[in-house]
Amino acid sequence: MLLLISPDSVEEALDCAKAAEHLDIVDVKRPDEGSLGANFPWVIRAIRDAVPADKPLSATVGDVPFKPGTVAQAALGAAVSGATYIKVGLYGCTTPDQGVEVMRGVVRAVKDYRPDAFVVASGYADAHRIGCVNPLALPDIALRSGSDAAMLDTAVKDGTRLFDHLPPDICEEFVRRAHEADLLAALAGSVQARDLGELTRIGTDIVGVRGAVCEGGDRTTGRIQPHLVAAFRAEMDRHAQEHAAAVTAAG
Repeated sequence: MLLLISPDSVEEALDCAKAAEHLDIVDVKRPDEGSLGANFPWVIRAIRDAVPADKPLSATVGDVPFKPGTVAQAALGAAVSGATYIKVGLYGCTTPDQGVEVMRGVVRAVKDYRPDAFVVASGYADAHRIGCVNPLALPDIALRSGSDAAMLDTAVKDGTRLFDHLPPDICEEFVRRAHEADLLAALAGSVQARDLGELTRIGTDIVGVRGAVCEGGDRTTGRIQPHLVAAFRAEMDRHAQEHAAAVTAAG
């Protein structure tokens, strides 16, 4: 399981750089603009320069409306600014077909510019609260659009978590559908260390966190702390080892 950490400033990115050995992907977002709020191109460029060159840089394009052309341009902007993982939150898409249309535009815009870029179709575990596409439709949207991964986050940051809206068995179904489509499955949404056992068990490929590694556990006002990143990674590794041992024992 890969660990994705989301700084919202160059200063936080430098804190991530201090903990670079404990994380796999640095993700640029702007929490003030939503769950998958987009940051400025110059911030993406500055963070790319601030973190080790061997760490992939991800950037969110935003909690986007159903405006395929607008979103494609925004996604290309993120790629030009230095991101190699491009995440799109399908906030304004109410049907799978709308999601596919948006993501096809993103895939073409981004991969025409950089064929090795990694495109992530993102939905929301609490989709019922905002009226967007069903979370279990995301793997098929990603497959049909040529994306590389399907992701779930939470749209409303009110203290509720991924598993508050989608229990582990439904998240496991999401992961299964993604893997059947040969996609990576990413899960986020106020994920805490106590969730890592289930996330490991169901085969999550990427776990995204912010609040869990911020001072006070506050994704908005807290700042990422290198020692919290290290502690979170240690818990990930512990659960991975325990899971591997259990599988070996059962086999």
